[in-house]
Amino acid sequence: MRPLEGITVVTLEHAIAAPFCTRQLADLGARVIKVERPGVGDFARAYDGRVRGLASHFVWSNRSKESLTLDVKHPEAAEILGRLLARADVLVQNLAPGAAARLGLSFDALHAKHPRLIVCDISGYGADGPYRDKKAYDLLIQSESGFVSITGSPDEPAKAGCSIADIAAGMYAYSNILAALIERGRTGKGRGIDVSMLESMVEWMSYPLYYAFDGAEPPPRAGASHATIYPYGPFPTGDGRIVMLGLQNEREWQVFCAKVLDQPGLASDPRFDSNARRTAARAELEGLIVAAFASLTAEDVVKRLDDAQIANARVNTMADVWEHPQLEARRRWVEVATPAGPIPALLPPGVPDAAHARMDAVPALGQHTNALLAELGYDEADIARLASGKAI
Repeated sequence: MRPLEGITVVTLEHAIAAPFCTRQLADLGARVIKVERPGVGDFARAYDGRVRGLASHFVWSNRSKESLTLDVKHPEAAEILGRLLARADVLVQNLAPGAAARLGLSFDALHAKHPRLIVCDISGYGADGPYRDKKAYDLLIQSESGFVSITGSPDEPAKAGCSIADIAAGMYAYSNILAALIERGRTGKGRGIDVSMLESMVEWMSYPLYYAFDGAEPPPRAGASHATIYPYGPFPTGDGRIVMLGLQNEREWQVFCAKVLDQPGLASDPRFDSNARRTAARAELEGLIVAAFASLTAEDVVKRLDDAQIANARVNTMADVWEHPQLEARRRWVEVATPAGPIPALLPPGVPDAAHARMDAVPALGQHTNALLAELGYDEADIARLASGKAI
């Protein structure tokens, strides 16, 4: 039995933050009913067509769900949602600010009728405050949280290459829902959860915030290198590849000079004999390291680093990650079904094997509408009427 079997989640969701949260609940065995707009569905379905015609974001964050199409503004929608919520344990929504409340789906509006229901609202800035109604997309929150200001090269800031603000909010929503389910097991009552993308990202920014505490200078933008430790970052090798390496202390610096650079005397050079001096003279030291690596392949450098027990990694491409030998050895890839055929999917981290995670299909838009309505007590004539009235 999976941990969340028997738990039903109803979700009015789009894009990434809420879908990523609810997919993880589904991974643990929860039944997740995804309410989508008739005809178009979650707009993330149309982001791209890179997965055999399906959108990359959508297939990642929506497996193991049931898709119910419903126009939530239709006069008959409230009855359908009411029947769904009467059977649900959790409601998740990341609609536009205030939209769920206008539909009568706030925690305050639902709690008296459904006292065990957990309601999780995910938004850009939270349920109140002066920014409550601002639109919030991932890149905007990366910027607003200060992340962009410390990321990139000295000459140009940069965003993260994946939707980290959405992912952060989805993770905090997921963990708060799990905590609320445990709490409900003790109290018998659900609670409201208010997760903001801004607060999620600012939590992740706590190290640079404290580094810049009380008006101090923030960490400088250092590209893919560490801002305050050196050498710690990417270095080219003679075969045109890049190796990432990182030193943490003076013992490792001495070993690096002796066993990797084959220049033991460099360890005591007064220009480089402390991290502060190496950081101050990073351009000069970078030249020496690049020169030492110029006659070596990436494999040669990695072997020397491994033999010296210096932390390192290859700068892998997406193609490299699909073929990563560690993931293959641990059998982390399984297949899931989609409307376009089976695709590989990564087992959730921490799950030992496919038997312990729910890895069901990515749903087609509205695939489960009729079955769900029948389960809620609607007969064929009712369903036909709802369809002709464009409620579903």
